[in-house]
Amino acid sequence: MLKLINAGLGRTGTTSLQVALDQLGLGPCFHMFDIVGDEGRLAQWEKIVCDGESPDWEAVFDGYTSAVDGPCAVFYEQISEAFPEAKVILTVRDAEGWYRSTYDTLYQFALRTAEHPPEPGSRQDRLFRIVSTMVWDGLFEGRFGDKDHAIEAYHRHNAEVVRALGADKVLVFDVKQGWEPLCAFLGVEVPEGEFPRANDSDSMRRRIAEAAGAGPVPAG
Repeated sequence: MLKLINAGLGRTGTTSLQVALDQLGLGPCFHMFDIVGDEGRLAQWEKIVCDGESPDWEAVFDGYTSAVDGPCAVFYEQISEAFPEAKVILTVRDAEGWYRSTYDTLYQFALRTAEHPPEPGSRQDRLFRIVSTMVWDGLFEGRFGDKDHAIEAYHRHNAEVVRALGADKVLVFDVKQGWEPLCAFLGVEVPEGEFPRANDSDSMRRRIAEAAGAGPVPAG
C-alpha cells in the first residue's frame, strides 16, 4: 500500500527522490520506467490514460510503498483519494531550469518521435500515445514549445496540487534542500551521506538514447 505519493512533474528531481525513498526504507518505489519495461503495466496504463478507465488503484500499485514521476504527477488527486493516509511530496525547482532541462531532453525526444512515428500498435507507439495524452497534449495542451505557456502550466500545476490536497498535507520540496526537510516530513532520522543526485540532463539523454527502441521516457 502506498505511503507516499510524489506529485512533482518530471525533471524536478523525481528520480533523485526515488533513490532517497528507497534509502529511507520506503521502497519499492514506482517510477515511469516501470511502465516502459513492462508489457502488463503498459496495457494497464493505456486503459487508464488513453481510454479513461477508472482503475483499482490498490491493484495498480500493488507491491509498492511509494510512487514518483510520470502518471503520479497527473493522477495525484485520484491516487491520493485511494490512499488517504499517504503523504504527498511536490518536488519543485526553478521554473527556468525546469523548462530548459525538459526542453533539452524529453521534449526533443518527443519531437523526434513525432517526426518519425513508430509502427502503429508497436510498444513505442503505445508509449508515445500515453505520454502525449498525459503530458504534451494534456498538461501542456500541445504548446510546450511556447516557453511562457509551459512555465505558466508548470506553476499552475504546482499551485493546484497544494490547493487540492491542502498545504498541511503536502511537502513542497526542492531536492537541493537535502535530507533534513524530507526526513522531518516523514518522521524519520536523517541518514549518513549526501542526498542522492540522480538523472541529471546528461544522464537523461543517455537513458533516452538507450530507450530509443522502447519509446519515450518521461522521468525526472
